[in-house]
This record gives sequence, structure tokens and C-alpha cells, in this order.
Amino acid sequence: MAPSMARLGGWALPWLLLFCFLPAADPVAVMSVDVGSESMKIAIVKPGVPMEIVLNKESRRKTPVAVSLKENERLFGDSALGMSIRTPKVAFRYFQDLLGKRIDNPHVALYQSRFPEHELVKDETRQTVIFKLSPTIQYSPEEMLGMVLNYSRGLAEEFAEQPIKDAVITVPAYFNQAERRAVLHAARMADLKVLQLINDNTAVALNYGVFRRKDINATAQNIMFYDMGAGSTVCTIVAYQTVKTKDSGTQPQLQIQGIGFDRTLGGLEMELRLRDYLAKLFNEQHPSKDVRKNPRAMAKLLKEANRLKTVLSANADHMAQIEGLLDDMDFKAKVSRQEFEDLCSDLFKRVPGPVQQALSSAAMNMDGIDQVILVGGATRVPKVQEVLLKAVGKEELGKNINADEAAAMGAVYQAAALSKAFKVKPFIVRDAAVFPIQVEFTREVEEDDKSRSLKHNKRILFQRMAPYPQRKVITFNRYTDDFEFYVNYGDLTFLNQDDLRVFGSLNLTTVRLKGVGDSFKKHSDYESKGIKAHFNMDESGVLSLDRVESVFETLVEDKLEEESTLTKLGNTISSLFGGGGPTPETGENLTDSVQEEEESLAETGKEEQGEKQDQKSRTVDAGEDQGQEKQQPSGQTETASPKADSQRKEEGEKLEPQSPKENRENAKEEEPSKSSSGSTATKTEEEKIKAPKKQKLVHEITMELDVNDVPDLEEDELKSSMKKLQDLTIRDIEKQEREKSANSLESFIFETQDKLYQEEYQFVSTEEQREEISKKLSEASSWMEEEGYAAATKELKDKLSELKKLCRNLFFRVEERRKWPERLAALESLLNHSTIFLRGARMIPESDQIFTEVELSTLEKAINETTIWKNETLAEQNKLTPAEKPVLLSKDIEFKIAALDREVQYLLNKAKFAKPKPKREKNATKTDSDKNTTAAPETENTIPPTEGKQEDKLEDIEPAKEPPTAEKVPIDDKSGSDSGSKKEKAEAGGESRKNDEL
Repeated sequence: MAPSMARLGGWALPWLLLFCFLPAADPVAVMSVDVGSESMKIAIVKPGVPMEIVLNKESRRKTPVAVSLKENERLFGDSALGMSIRTPKVAFRYFQDLLGKRIDNPHVALYQSRFPEHELVKDETRQTVIFKLSPTIQYSPEEMLGMVLNYSRGLAEEFAEQPIKDAVITVPAYFNQAERRAVLHAARMADLKVLQLINDNTAVALNYGVFRRKDINATAQNIMFYDMGAGSTVCTIVAYQTVKTKDSGTQPQLQIQGIGFDRTLGGLEMELRLRDYLAKLFNEQHPSKDVRKNPRAMAKLLKEANRLKTVLSANADHMAQIEGLLDDMDFKAKVSRQEFEDLCSDLFKRVPGPVQQALSSAAMNMDGIDQVILVGGATRVPKVQEVLLKAVGKEELGKNINADEAAAMGAVYQAAALSKAFKVKPFIVRDAAVFPIQVEFTREVEEDDKSRSLKHNKRILFQRMAPYPQRKVITFNRYTDDFEFYVNYGDLTFLNQDDLRVFGSLNLTTVRLKGVGDSFKKHSDYESKGIKAHFNMDESGVLSLDRVESVFETLVEDKLEEESTLTKLGNTISSLFGGGGPTPETGENLTDSVQEEEESLAETGKEEQGEKQDQKSRTVDAGEDQGQEKQQPSGQTETASPKADSQRKEEGEKLEPQSPKENRENAKEEEPSKSSSGSTATKTEEEKIKAPKKQKLVHEITMELDVNDVPDLEEDELKSSMKKLQDLTIRDIEKQEREKSANSLESFIFETQDKLYQEEYQFVSTEEQREEISKKLSEASSWMEEEGYAAATKELKDKLSELKKLCRNLFFRVEERRKWPERLAALESLLNHSTIFLRGARMIPESDQIFTEVELSTLEKAINETTIWKNETLAEQNKLTPAEKPVLLSKDIEFKIAALDREVQYLLNKAKFAKPKPKREKNATKTDSDKNTTAAPETENTIPPTEGKQEDKLEDIEPAKEPPTAEKVPIDDKSGSDSGSKKEKAEAGGESRKNDEL
């Protein structure tokens, strides 16, 4: 039976591999969006275009993150930025700071103080923030971000010239669970498939490592990236080294070791202080005015402050000046770099803070850091570099990376790696969770005095800086009825009080389990192995509870049923993919703690694995057991998990036989007999019958989740937001189409009116014709001024079509006359060359002629017919007035040129590949005439050469031929010495026949 299974598995495996690599019909391009506080960078990868930054409509490599919503007009990027100065109330910027935050969050109050022109109201359902534009129009920060992401996809699709659906989006490393879910909601509103939310510091580190693969070896290199952008600062310590992988051999890996951050330290705060300083100078110059009360004037000052900060980074002082700042009054003031540094002195003192946090979280000091590299636009401020250099104690700061585009390029590399359409060199990324997460629950315990009390328990699920993606399992051993537990953040004492207030709720989710008691009643004959909760922190850093199961076990002595052929085929294929490990069905459907622990330790040493399994098998004093299952490399758990879920939903329960002698500490002995070694497979049938088996049963528990930090959008709300954004997009497209139609109509009117006065148009038209066209154009122009501004797109297109139809004949006559000189000159040249060629062909001697009389006559006929047509058509055309429809058409000339050229090319190609005939000799001497030499047929009139030199020469010229047949060259048995001469005759005759056929 086993050999037949092996053959069947070997047959099925190539088909499975074929299905894995079938080309997808969907678009293959992928994109990344590095959404910063102030601007965003977009990158794409498509076939033939590896990792390219997308240019926006202004041909710039970065686009401002700004949205302008003005009645029936929506603007993005630089256009929205311009609107923020003219009408600040309708232009929205820096709204990412409001994602995933309740209305009472300190960051909401900070945003309101920075941008008082916006009205922020409370979302009564979710307790979050909403931008209120009018009593009927309001948008959430998620919808604002969704608009920006949709706009970025439009730019990427225009640049890539194909639709794009898949994207990797960067988020700050300090984003918590609520903020990450908010970004995913925004991406869904934009109809983007998010391959991954990647931390921007991780994307920068990946970009740095990808281009320095050769420098990475088994010795870890610790690099510190200091990223100060417009809104925040993040310091990251990354370890680079090569590691051995199961599938790809030795590959480079980056591991996030430590992270420190400051949410409000960035270039925007510096610009705001400089803006306030400029406002103070203006008020001093004009005591009767207060520029702070005018939002438009303050927006102008903020723009000037941004420019001033950039200039002062390279100059000691600069003149700030704004024309018509307030009430037509100009502003002009000189600002020095020293004044700027004094304004931001307390900000510069906060520069070393993220460095110390990163070192503390990584348990390192600066001696272990090999290099410090600057990232982000605000690091260009000289004072920032000066303070940072002093804090890290290095000789210099690294600037060997593109501070603006590194995150976008790293993210798009990850997008290509995650996409099935591209194959990139592996680069292992091990990100880290900044905030610890734990599980809390309460249960009754019996005290020493026999009294009962409630005990609150905490179990760490993900520690601070724990790597992810990762799966973990928590086992509850002491519950026999329905209960609830809580998923909360762990110890956050490393955050200061201000950061804790901004962080928001420390409680994530309340989980209520239903059906625990029923499962115990239903399976009372089984021994309980606990309630197991399966958690997953995915590649985006988002935590989810996949499922909760009640696991039971008992001993049975039933004979094992024969496996079906399909089951054995699946096990064989799975073992091939899994490298001979446990079968996927065993690993997926069973929640045995040791099995889970074995999966989590697939990448560690055997000794460590054994120790953790021993710890797993022991019972915790509190009665709770914790396990973990790290995410396997792609291609194993990714493809196995859906199978497990579907089987669990269909069957509800899964039974697994096990031997009672199996040791729980030994993972190898826990494997079923069908996945063990060959010695296990040779057990006799009697032993299988006698040996008792452990039978496990998995019962799925119903769970109810209550989100405690920031409630997620309901499905109806999400669909409503998607429709709202889609309607805006459709409106924008229709508006652009209408503007395009109106512009086309206006330009056609003006251009045609101008053409009527040009000489070449007047030459081919009468005064009456021009007056008629001019009248229609004037009417259309008047209509555009009076009614055109409100006309629909279809009406504008119809008006344009009507005018084009009126002017069609005039434009046609002008266009034809423009083409005549060139086309007629080409025809005349071809006639001359064809005549010369024909004359030369007829002068070829008959013995050397390669063209037949039919071919030459055909060419002569074509030349004559073309000449006659040209002369007659020109004569007829000359009889017509220029304003009449021409009979000499450029397309007819092109047709005649093509027909004549085809005849000439045929003869030229024949001459090119023709074979020369052997020359005839008058005094040819027959060799060995007494030996009955056979002559060539009389119709061919060829005499074979008799000299060896001429025969050699002929063989050098002619290509190899097949040997002549007996019919063409009759051979006499006695004519041995004349065989060569006979062969020459036959070949010469064959050549003549071939030339005649051609």
C-alpha cells in the first residue's frame, strides 16, 4: 500500500506546484505609501520597473498630505496646500494625529489649538473626532486618510499605466492597536488591499539593509536610525546579521532591538513657534492690528515659517517677507539662526530622549552601536545634529541614506516580497511590539481557612519588544463553566504621564466565552485538557483572537480504521512540504500545548525546545497554562490555517488517537503513527488492536468580543463611508471630464477663428464658406459665455462635434494640400528608380538572366499604369478650384507607391537570393569520351565543366544540394571515372530548372 501511495503522491506534487505558480490575471503592480505628517512618498514596482518613486502631477517626488473640501470641489497635494492659504477653513492637514483617539484625548486639544479654524465635534457612537464642515457635511479622520490613500493610488496607477490594488502602508512605530486599526479602515475605504502595515522605522532599516547585503555577515551590526520628521521623532536600534533558514539557506536578517519616540517633537512644532514669533514682530510693527485673529494671515505666516526654517539651516540669518499679509499691509523682518534656536531651545533639549529610550528598551549602551544614521527632514536643522552628536558620543552622524524616500523604498521592497507576482532576494524582517500585551482574568480560590475569595491573575501575552508576526496560546485549566477574560496592555511605566494620557485606554478587549459548561456536559466521559485561546499578532502588528477551544482527552482500545487513499495522499504531500514533520491536519486541528510549543520553537535549538516543553507540561500554581505558536515561514502556516478553519467549521470536532505510553514532555512521541518513522509503520495488526490510544476531542467555544479602547467601525458604517468616498471620486471624475470638454470646445473655437484668417485656409475656401463657419463659431462662443458654464458634459461634447462636422471639409482640403508635395515627390522618385531598374534588368544577357519575361512585363505594366494614373489625376485636379473637393488624395498616392514598391521588391529579393549559372566554354574538351559519358538534356543547353579548377570554384559558390536522383543522372556501371563529370551536368541542369521556376 505504501509504494502505491508514494507513486500517487509523486504524481500529485507537480500539479500542486503548477497551481502555485500559475500566472494571475489581475494586475501585478504593487505600491507603497509612506504617509508622513506633512508629506507622503509613493513608490511602485511593476514588471520592468524595479522600485521607482512616483511623480505627482507637478512632477515632484513628494506630495503634501492635504485635503481641501470646498462645496463641489475637492483638491489634494499642492493644490490643497494653496487652498489652505486662501481658505484655511476648508483645507485639512496633519489629521493623522487624530486617528484612533477619543474626543477627550490631549492630542485632540493640541490639534484644536494649532488649527483653531477647524470645527471638531464628537462622534456620539464611537466617542471619536469628526471634522464638521457644515450642518450636513462632516468627515472622520479615517475618511480623510482614505481620500489621501485613494488619491495616492490614482497617482501610482497613472505612473504605472495599469490598475493597482495591493499596497504596503507605513505607520509610526508608536501607533497602538486602535491607531493601526484606524489606518486599516481608511485603506478599506479607499478600496486598497493592504499587504502589510509596516513601521516606518522598519521600512527605513529594510531599505538600508537591502542595498548593503554584502556587508552583512554572521557578526551582528547594530545601527541606530534617528528619524525626526514633521510631527514626531523615533529612534530605532536595528541588528543586522545573516541567519540560516530552513528553506533559503543563509540569508540576511534585521531585528528591531530597541525603540524610543517622542510624539510631538518634530519640524511642525518648530515652524509653529517661528510663526508665532513672526506674528509678534508684525503686531509690534502695527500696534493697531492683531494678526493672530486672522486665520488666513496666520496660514501665510506658517508657510513663511516653513521656508524660513529651511533657509536658516544653511544661512546665519534671512529676511522674512510677505506681501499683503493683513489689510494690504506688507510684512518684512530679519530673523537670525540664533533667534530661531532660542525659540526652540526646550525642543532641542528633548532630542536625546528617544535615544535613551531606545537604548533602555534594547538593554544596550552606545558602545554597542556601530553607527548612527539620520532620517527625516527635521534632522537637517544644524542644532538638532549638534545636540544629537553630543548625546550619542560618536565622531560623526551617518547621512548615507535618502532621508525623505528611504521608508517608501523599503516598504515597496516589502510589497514586492509579499506579492505573488515578483520574486525578490529574501531579507528576513523581525519587527518588535513596542507596547506589551497581557491577559487578565479572575477566579475563585480557596484560602487556608477554607473560605473562598476572588483572585486576579495576569499572564503576559507579548512582552515589550517581542518579535512579531507571532501566534500564542493561553490555556485556562480551572474553568468548567462560562467565563470572561480581558486583553489589556501590560506594564507601560516606561512612558511618562503625558504619553500615557495620549496613549488612551489601557484596556483592549473583553472576551466572553459561551458554551464552556455545555461542552463539559456533552463530553463528561472525557478528561479536560483546558480551554485554549489562540491569539495572533500579524505582520501589521494588529492583535486578534482567532478562536477559543475546549480540549478533551480519553483512552480507547478501538482498532484504527484504514486510512482512505485521499487522506494518505494528503499526508504524503503535506509531509513533502513540511519536511517530514507532523502532518498539517494533526498540527492544525489539535490544540495540544506541546504541539503548539513545538511549532513555536521551529527556529530555535533543540535544547531550548525541550526546556520550554518541560515548562509547558508543568501545571502553573494559578491553574493556568500558557503556550505560544510563532508564525511559520510563508508557505506553511499561511496555507495551512485556512484549511484548519474550514475543517473545524464543517466538522465541529476532531478526534485524534494517541498511545497512552507517549510522554507529554517528548514532542516526537506525540506524533501519530502515520507520521512517525518507518519502524513505527511496521507495527503488526495485533499490536494496533491491543495498544490503547489517546483520543482527543476539540470543541469550539463561542466568543463575544467587546472592544474597550476605540470601537471599530460597524460594517454598515464602513460601507457608508466607502460609498461616500466613491461618490466624491465619481463627482471629481465627472467634474474633470466636464472641464476637459469645456476646455476642448473653447480651444477649438479660438483656434478655428484664428485659422480662418490664415493664408492656406483662405486659399482652399470661399468667402461664403468662411462666413458660415465664422458665424457658427461666434454663436458657440456667445453660448459658452452665457449658458456654457452650467451646461452638462454631453451638451458640451455635442456642441464640439457639431462644429467639427461643419469645418471637416475645410480642414480636409488643407491637410491634403500639405501632404501632396511629399507624397508626389516620393511617387516620382519611385517611378524613376523603377524605370532604371527595369532597363538594367532587360540588358542582362540571356545566359545570365535570372528574371522571366512575365516578371519583367508585370513590372513594366505597373510602371506604365502608375505613370498614366498620376498624369491623368494631376490634370483632373488642376481643372478644379481649390475650394472644391480634391480628386488627388494622399491615401491614393500612398496606395500606388505601395503597389509599385511591392513589384520592385519582389524582383530585388529574387536577385539577392539567385544562384549564378556556370559559364559556357566554347572549346570544351570531353574527358574519356570512349567511356560512354552521359550528356545533360538538350533543353537545358548546359555543358559540364571539364577542368578541376572550375569544378572547385563552382562548389565553393553553390550551397549544398541533395544528391541528384537516378532519373536525372543515369549512371553506367562502367563509367567509374566519369562520375564526377556526370554529377556536374546534373547539378547544372537542376540549377537552370530552379531558375526557370523562380
